[in-house]
Amino acid sequence: MHYWKGLESVPADFGPSVVTIGNFDGVHRGHREVLSTLTALGARRHASSVAISFDPHPAQVHRPGTYPPLIMGLADRIDSLAETGIDALLMIHYTLEFAQATAEEFVTNIIVDRLHACAVVVGHDVRFGRDNSGDFATMVELGRIHGFEVIGIDDIGESRRWSSTWIREALTDGDVATANEILGRPHRMRGEIVHGAARGRELGFPTANLSTDATGIIPADGVYAGWLVDESEMAWPAAISVGSNPTFEGVSRQVEAHVIDRPAEEVGDFDLYGQQAVVEFVARLRPMVAYHGVQALIEQMNDDVQRARSLLAHDRAGA
Repeated sequence: MHYWKGLESVPADFGPSVVTIGNFDGVHRGHREVLSTLTALGARRHASSVAISFDPHPAQVHRPGTYPPLIMGLADRIDSLAETGIDALLMIHYTLEFAQATAEEFVTNIIVDRLHACAVVVGHDVRFGRDNSGDFATMVELGRIHGFEVIGIDDIGESRRWSSTWIREALTDGDVATANEILGRPHRMRGEIVHGAARGRELGFPTANLSTDATGIIPADGVYAGWLVDESEMAWPAAISVGSNPTFEGVSRQVEAHVIDRPAEEVGDFDLYGQQAVVEFVARLRPMVAYHGVQALIEQMNDDVQRARSLLAHDRAGA
């Protein structure tokens, strides 16, 4: 996949193309249906398939401090879009100045003059241009004027339209099963492994702790079954704790993964500090609760590990 940071990176002689537009936060199943339609259309038209996206997310620019959390970081979004098979990704740096472009200017400057689109694939709820003034009817009219076809995509989903909003709601509730169903894969966070308080090691459950600036939405406090994936892409089954651990005072909210069943001879060499790692959430085991005494907590953690082990036994082929 070609990755272009800004219009100036698009080759002058590029085209023809088929184009879609979106933030693609999460690159969930709805997004992938649209992108699948795009790549199939490109193959039929002998045109390159191009997704236009934005960084930062427009909500971060228009609503600083109040925008919803992002499901995934930029690096994961780029990688996930590449996996869909599109030919190119045009990432536009989103600013308040850029947001002043009218709907016609957006289409003319980017889709027509730069990408030389012969077709545009968008949802019927598409909005673009200054104050979101452009809609599906606007795109159709501009397509008629500039000579590109517009293909509308109906809402995609089962009981409800698959959307980034629904994923955020599910993760806020700790419902990773629903989030993963919409995503089509486990929800993940990515960040550096840092030193923690070593309390888990003292209890017999050493953990890898994600840095507080890790990307990806932190699901609701609780204990989860999932995977810890290191820089070599080795995936380790894990019991994952999210929260401040109310059994102990003065502990800030954190995400920490205890790798299950590492061979005894490897435990001392299992050092991920400073590495970038991914934590994947497969299932929620329980909410976070306070226990009366350390022994009760240890007994619960043993139960958590056993349940996680059982849930993950056949979850990831080849792991």
